[in-house]
Amino acid sequence: MHITQLNRECLLHLFSFLDKNSRKNLAKTCHKLLEVFQDPLLWSLLKFHSPVELKKDNFLLGPALKHLSICWHSERVKVCNIEDWMKNSLQRDFCSRHENTVSDFLLDVCNRCPNLLSLTLSGCGHVTDDSILLLLRSCPRLRTLKLENCVRITDLTLQAVTLHGRALQTLHVDFCRNITRAGLERVREKCPSVLLRAERSANMIPDSQPGKKLMLEKAARKLVQL
Repeated sequence: MHITQLNRECLLHLFSFLDKNSRKNLAKTCHKLLEVFQDPLLWSLLKFHSPVELKKDNFLLGPALKHLSICWHSERVKVCNIEDWMKNSLQRDFCSRHENTVSDFLLDVCNRCPNLLSLTLSGCGHVTDDSILLLLRSCPRLRTLKLENCVRITDLTLQAVTLHGRALQTLHVDFCRNITRAGLERVREKCPSVLLRAERSANMIPDSQPGKKLMLEKAARKLVQL
């Protein structure tokens, strides 16, 4: 029995076991398999492991998307996590190649995926509060938001959660160094039903301008002398 003799339901089930590249390659073999590849039911879950994958044409983005994960676990993530004013020219050049990649992708999600239920971002050092705010407004059914090692995320994201995260049930902001304890307490007060986790976030050193950081260091030295 040839694969194209299977009914649509069986083909969708078969495709569900394949990664994005394999699905795309199989879809190139005939029109019937291309139609299966283009079926929205196949694309309710998307996982990406680097910003580069977001630019490929081996997936579909649409209203059927329910669960999205962008997790970048690489030594290169450390470059993105360096404060902008501390980066050398080589590091700035590296970041400039993908600085807006995740944010632009999330903008597409906001415009095309109103039924999103869960979002996980890990190692996405260039994602800002504005992107999360827009996503919360555009995806009112979002139940789970997990942010890990997203260094540009601040208390403004927590404020957006209290204002627009009506359906939110779970919020993780782990290793986000610009989150404060006051912001976390505000979420607990305004949204007591949300399961909140913030591993290390409020205990990390937040970003600051060189002048401000120098003042903090001098103040710390004075306290030690006293």
